[in-house]
Amino acid sequence: MSEIMDALTQIEKEKGIDKEILMETIEKAIIDAYKKDKDSEVNMQVEMNRETGAFTAYVEREVVDEVENPSTQISLEDAKMHDVKYEVGDVVRIDVQPKNFGRISAQNARNVIVQKIKEEERKSIFNHFQCKEKDVVTGVVQRYVGRNVCISLDDKTDAILTENEQIPGETFHATDRVKLYIIEVKSSSKGPKILVSRTHPELVKRLFEKEVTEVADGTVEIKNISREAGSRSKIAVWSNDANVDPVGACVGLNGARVNAIVSDLRGEKIDIINWNENPAIFIKNALSPSSVVSVTVDLDEKSAKVVVPDNQLSLAIGKEGQNARLAARLTGYKIDIKSESQAEELEEDDIEE
Repeated sequence: MSEIMDALTQIEKEKGIDKEILMETIEKAIIDAYKKDKDSEVNMQVEMNRETGAFTAYVEREVVDEVENPSTQISLEDAKMHDVKYEVGDVVRIDVQPKNFGRISAQNARNVIVQKIKEEERKSIFNHFQCKEKDVVTGVVQRYVGRNVCISLDDKTDAILTENEQIPGETFHATDRVKLYIIEVKSSSKGPKILVSRTHPELVKRLFEKEVTEVADGTVEIKNISREAGSRSKIAVWSNDANVDPVGACVGLNGARVNAIVSDLRGEKIDIINWNENPAIFIKNALSPSSVVSVTVDLDEKSAKVVVPDNQLSLAIGKEGQNARLAARLTGYKIDIKSESQAEELEEDDIEE
């Protein structure tokens, strides 16, 4: 019987399935097989020795004066043949031998055990990755499936990176290692379905948590992120320690920290700006790298009028409006940007009116 325990130990080690669960499954499988082969109504018990793998199997029958159901009852006369001490109302245990279960029953038991192993393996994988939900993992590219990409998360688990969750213009080759954000882990009959993304804003946040010690330990907080995946991201940071510069911590010595993240995102630009509880200052910072002359905020309307130097207007707005758009998402304010000349013209028009 030690061979059985060795096999169960190996399964536990390789597949991460608790050996106790496997032994309980074997016990149940033997009971089910016996009932199917012999008697479906019988009250049978199986006990497997947790050390040796040997097991005992027996059926229980109640001692009665008159037997109405021989599957669950035994006459007092027959009971005393097992032990003279039995009385009416006692329960007699009668040993049975698994070797008498029949070949078909043994096959059924084996199928139940194999199915249980598969179920527990799927459950183990699901629990493992559910703990990683809303976190970053590293995957290895396997192949394209149409426009989607099959990515291995470990030796036995694949995820599909759909076209919508891929960074625009990004291409993959087999064996490429990529960072992925796990959006959700769902359970299915075929195993866990893991939804991953390369475009989610939280991917940037998680990468900073892993790369920047001060972010990981809470000294520096990432207050907000706005992102246009593959092109540019803006993150607003704040330090809970007056002696720690949040922007400097995220940038790292000679840009080492932020450059590592840019590399993971295949060259996506990242603007790191100081968060401020004052909306005007926050908006001014968010429009970096452009200079700002003045910011007028309407708190009720959640809007702001911003004036920038004439030679900074295109920089403040950005290519195709990207800088202004990201700044607006980052701050939560609708931002109207004017150059100094435009602002002066509007003031003159207002005076004339």
